[in-house]
Order: sequence, then C-alpha cells, then structure tokens
Amino acid sequence: MKIIRAGSTPSMPGPDDWFTGTVRIDPMFQADAPGRTSGAHVTFEPGARTAWHTHPAGQTIIITFGRGRVQRDGGPIEEVRQGDIVWFPAGEKHWHGAAPDTAMSHIAIQESIDGSPVTWMEKVSDADYNG
Repeated sequence: MKIIRAGSTPSMPGPDDWFTGTVRIDPMFQADAPGRTSGAHVTFEPGARTAWHTHPAGQTIIITFGRGRVQRDGGPIEEVRQGDIVWFPAGEKHWHGAAPDTAMSHIAIQESIDGSPVTWMEKVSDADYNG
C-alpha cells in the first residue's frame, strides 16, 4: 500500500510549449513498475487550453470544477462541466481546456507506453478554439 498525502507534490505551471493561457498542474500519482498509469489535477484559467496531442493508451479526464471545452480532430467543440467524464481513445488527436469566460479543472489519467504518456503537437489557434 502507498499513501500519497495531499499537497506532498509541488504544483507547477503548465509549460508554454504544451498550453495556451494560464494552467497549473498538480501531479497526483505515478504508478511504480510494472504499472504505467499516472494522474494529475490540471486547472485552466478562462480561455486556457492544451495544445493538440495524443496518448498512446488513451486518456480519461474527470471534470472537477467549472466549465470547459473538448474537441477531437475533425469533430465539433463539445462543452463539458463539473461531473462529466471524457474518454479519448489511444491515438486520437484532441485538446481540452476552460471555457472562454469560466475556469475549469480536471483530473487527467493516462498510461505510458515506451516511457511516454503523451505526444504533443501544434497549439490550438484562437480561431479554432472559438469555433
């Protein structure tokens, strides 16, 4: 058994290469081998969002606060709110973030394959974000 105490891992700003706007990442857990799952609580200020990206084993996000937006490549922008759960299948290009006027936070859970949980791509333009 392993207990990870709340607040035991420092918060970090979301790197500019991966995010647009103000984002805070609070790492939650990283499985020990042979496990591959990790999780983080990510908070997006209004208008903040990820860049386009994929996950080799998919990703689940659980919206814990506020209102946000998610989109898969070629699909419509979908609004999400507290309590919603979104699953992105392995390899699906997508982005997620806050609504233009409301902050949003979510718990992100994903698995690493060959040591990497994510492949980052280009940033989501303001035009694409605004639909």
